Amino acid sequence: MASAREMRLRIKSVKNISQVTRALEAVSAAKVRKAINALSATRSYATKAWQVLTHITNQPGGLNLHPLLTPRANPQNALVIVMTADRGLAGAYNTNVVRYVVQRFDKYHLPVKYITVGRKGRDLLLRMRKPVLADFSNIPSTPKFGAVSSIGRMVVDEFTRGEADEVYLIYTDFINMARQVTNMKRLLPLDMGNREGLVSDFGDHHTGPAAAYEFEPDQKDILDEMIPRFTALQVYQAVLESQASEHAARMVAMRNATDNAKELVGALQLAYNKVRQQAITNDILDIVGGAEALAAK
Repeated sequence: MASAREMRLRIKSVKNISQVTRALEAVSAAKVRKAINALSATRSYATKAWQVLTHITNQPGGLNLHPLLTPRANPQNALVIVMTADRGLAGAYNTNVVRYVVQRFDKYHLPVKYITVGRKGRDLLLRMRKPVLADFSNIPSTPKFGAVSSIGRMVVDEFTRGEADEVYLIYTDFINMARQVTNMKRLLPLDMGNREGLVSDFGDHHTGPAAAYEFEPDQKDILDEMIPRFTALQVYQAVLESQASEHAARMVAMRNATDNAKELVGALQLAYNKVRQQAITNDILDIVGGAEALAAK
């Protein structure tokens, strides 16, 4: 059994760890709220952009106005954007994303290249010898649109040059503080007939007569400008969803760690009291034995 001094040092160490985990829990809770607020701020712009794109593509021949809307007849390559965290201490968050990627694309019918957002996903995919085309790490917490727009531009360039015929986005959808679900969306070609392909539900389900628009310049020029921006916006929203999910997962993990540390401190304190009581009992026995020996002399 450990000595009383060793038990005291271990109790102190566990208490220090619990203070760190409690602080990390509080920081993660604040970052979750910031990410959710940033995601909500993008929805008004995304809603209006979706309305305009839908109106244009619903015109006769509208889906043929832009190559980013047109599926390839014979796809040859696929590109997958994988969003994980730069840090650990978030429970099974990063592992779940990579496991989902492997399940979906390990035996995919097309050659697959990857773009990673976050160091954890990059390291795990490289360890599995997957072809990583690019890596975007150290993205700031609740980033601005300009910080991640380069990901969208790169994806659009790869699709336009024919280097990728299908582009998919894998991220973690924030449901609530206790539940985050790994999700996959087809980013390109953009499917205007299916709202399920959108990262964020804009809450616009209007079923009445469509609004009348007059476009200046022509529709093709508008699509040339809007679809790349909308693609980058989808990536940006996925980053915010993933960051909110990461912070929520870390908050829950740190709360559990704090609770476990408290339980461990209680168990160690009980063991320390037993060791200390045993030491006091032994000292008393020594004193009594010494006194009896002196009395016998």
